[in-house]
Amino acid sequence: MSDEQPVPIRLLRSFAMFWWDFLVGDTPEIFVAALVIIGAVALMRDVGQFNAAAVVALPLLAVGALAVTIRRAQRAARRK
Repeated sequence: MSDEQPVPIRLLRSFAMFWWDFLVGDTPEIFVAALVIIGAVALMRDVGQFNAAAVVALPLLAVGALAVTIRRAQRAARRK
């Protein structure tokens, strides 16, 4: 009797781990920021009917999130 998992379970787990690594990777804060930005823009567009503001806000929020993560990485690199 082996402790090995059945093939469908292994395949499902491997598939899930691939997507986790692909989407989240080494920096989960970027993944969370992307979800928050997409959610905020969707709310602006659907609930508030601010289509023009949503078009402007999306790249601004994305660049802001990227700037924050770059700053955090620079600070962490200086500490080492």
